[in-house]
Amino acid sequence: MTTRTKTLAAGVLVAAGFLWLYRQVLLTLVAAWWTDDNYSHGFLIVPIAAYFVWERRARFAAAPFRPTLTGLVVVVGSLMVLAAGVLGAELFGTRISIVGTLAGVVLFLFGWARLRVMAFPLAFLLLMIPLPAIIFNQVTFPLQLLASRVGEFALGSVDIPVLREGNVLVLANTMAQSVRERTSELAVLKTLGFSNGLVLGLVLVESMFLALLGGGLGLAITYFAVEGGSFNNAFLPVFIMRSRDVVIGIVLCCALGLVAGALPATTAMRLRITDALRRT
Repeated sequence: MTTRTKTLAAGVLVAAGFLWLYRQVLLTLVAAWWTDDNYSHGFLIVPIAAYFVWERRARFAAAPFRPTLTGLVVVVGSLMVLAAGVLGAELFGTRISIVGTLAGVVLFLFGWARLRVMAFPLAFLLLMIPLPAIIFNQVTFPLQLLASRVGEFALGSVDIPVLREGNVLVLANTMAQSVRERTSELAVLKTLGFSNGLVLGLVLVESMFLALLGGGLGLAITYFAVEGGSFNNAFLPVFIMRSRDVVIGIVLCCALGLVAGALPATTAMRLRITDALRRT
């Protein structure tokens, strides 16, 4: 049996042992990704981490090969965390031990130098592990409230009507509120001879403009983050933004503007001059 065959057989045995030990943990982890929208990105984390490993294969092979027994200590410690988590029905501990066990195996079989090469892919796997609910709620809810307040302030500062309900910003009623606030202006336009169809078109165009303004800003920020920032190209090279994506984004913004403005535009079109003047 050649050295290559022995290495391959050892790798298969280690992988089989890992899958057997963590079979139940992995099944519950996948179930959490499937049922919890907050962690559905877990399905992407593993293949992306695998890509990072593949990208570093040359550096990994060139790094010094110095196996150490310290890795065995890390593996044993991680397995103890696994056992404690299983006995105590503590899912977070059992899932965290996955990363610890993988790091210990790399350290035991290849040494510190090669572990450092694979440190980022291994740390990236932590993103696939759901946080305990008590920690998740304590961290995310205040951040959601802060983000919604900042968004409400930013939109209000540029005179864009917005309704905040808890951590949810409601923008679809922007045009409806705009129509209600400008009832007298619409009445004047109709008095000057603007037809119902022209009023309908004006409101729809305004709605599409607002949607394109917000969507265009988002597209510009995304383009800079993906294409313009060298930090992203270094750490997340799998993300790209094609011209097709920009076109799709613009089309979706226009569609959203039409949908959001359809009802207010219809209301403005049907508005009677006498009724509008009576409300002012």
